[in-house]
Amino acid sequence: MKTNSFAAWIVAVRPYSLGNAVILILVGSALAWTDGSFHWLPALLCLVFAVLMQCTANLVNDLWDFLKGADQPDRLGPDRAFAKGYITPRAMKAGIAAFTVASAAAGIGILGWALRHDMLAWGGWELVAVGAACILFAYFYTAGPWPLAYHGLGDVAVILFFGLVPVGFTYYVQTGMWNWETIVTALACGLVIDTMLMVNNFRDREEDARCGKRTVVVCLGAKFGSWSYFGLGAAAAVLCLSLLAGGRTWAALLPLLYLAGHIATWRKMVRIDHGDQLNICLGETARNIMLFGALLTIGILLG
Repeated sequence: MKTNSFAAWIVAVRPYSLGNAVILILVGSALAWTDGSFHWLPALLCLVFAVLMQCTANLVNDLWDFLKGADQPDRLGPDRAFAKGYITPRAMKAGIAAFTVASAAAGIGILGWALRHDMLAWGGWELVAVGAACILFAYFYTAGPWPLAYHGLGDVAVILFFGLVPVGFTYYVQTGMWNWETIVTALACGLVIDTMLMVNNFRDREEDARCGKRTVVVCLGAKFGSWSYFGLGAAAAVLCLSLLAGGRTWAALLPLLYLAGHIATWRKMVRIDHGDQLNICLGETARNIMLFGALLTIGILLG
């Protein structure tokens, strides 16, 4: 592959992971739609911000996991552009800066729209704070003197920044409020998306242990990792059942269909146990996450 080519950047941003950002905005916007407050422009800006921040986090992760020794050219997982030499250090740093600036621009657009339409309870400072927190998370998940992913906090960070924050604030920007249904759906999404991190950490547990990356799987063992994978997906589907209390029958029941694919992937993950064949489970997990997001979004729209 040609160094710093367009194809190399496609590998670097990991397109298979970008669907995570999409479903979060869809769920938050579907809630706003059913509450009579959907607005297409802030929804689109939230989508752009979420995708750009996902790309930023992926590039930072690509660079710093290699620098810290977690990613080597012979890694078990999908190719990482920097580890493979597809992108030079200077170009990678420039790319990270460019995606960060683009994300900030989208965030400013969200803030401007919300202020113009008087949607914010605290004068916009809440959006400034959450936007800054998203950028800090993208960097300090794997970079900095105390990276979250290297100290067993990766899963907490994912549930927060790939669940509660994007779903909750997509809804908040369009409606000017939060409610318990938003928190439930946001948490469910965060739990489901964390299954992708869990299968990655399960596959990489030996490499991570060697380089000092203290994920929960490294700290608590492979069996804990496999059962956590199962529990995250199951908990998300069960959590959606609480939406019955708000009269959202379809939103409560449709996500249960996700469990068939989730359990099948979990059983395959346990059977394979180690090696690069676990990448099959990674691909299936990405598919299952998209299925969950689609089912939950459709369920919310159906009522």
